[in-house]
Amino acid sequence: MIKQLSIAFLSLLLLTDCSKKHTPEKNTTTKIVVPKGPWPKTLSLNDKVAKRAVDGRLYFDLDGKRYWKNYNDGKYYLFNKKMYDDPAFKPH
Repeated sequence: MIKQLSIAFLSLLLLTDCSKKHTPEKNTTTKIVVPKGPWPKTLSLNDKVAKRAVDGRLYFDLDGKRYWKNYNDGKYYLFNKKMYDDPAFKPH
C-alpha cells in the first residue's frame, strides 16, 4: 500500500514539475551598482565596532572601503599604500 502511494506521488510530482517551463526574458540585463559618493578620509569611532586583522591592527569597513586605525591619534584613515611602512598604524 505504501509502495503504491509513493509511486503515485512520485509520478504525480514528475508530471507537474515537467509541465512547468521556465523561459527567461530576453530583455533582462544585469547591472552592478557601485556606490558613488565622497567617502571621508578619516573616521572617529569606538574600537569595539572595529575588527582585528591577523597582525593585530584594527580596521573598519564602510561601503566597501577599508579604514585602518592610527594608534598615535586614535582615528581611522582610508587605506593607502603608505600605511605599510608607517609605524603609527602598527600596534604599540
